[in-house]
Amino acid sequence: MKTEDLLREIESLSVEERARVADAVLKSLNPPGSGIDKKWVEVIRRRLDEVQSGTVKSISGDEVFGEIWKRFS
Repeated sequence: MKTEDLLREIESLSVEERARVADAVLKSLNPPGSGIDKKWVEVIRRRLDEVQSGTVKSISGDEVFGEIWKRFS
């Protein structure tokens, strides 16, 4: 199969299926390192738990960047 044919086939997939293809391709280009990835998973799970439990409050990206612009303008 030629690359252009493959790309057209991928474009016909649902968003979820395209995301799976993209994830698989990215993993093939940069295989996960077990030690580092395990640490990141721990951090991600902890942060998600904090947000879901209300321990921390999320801030919108617009608000964050607005504060940055104020500080450095």
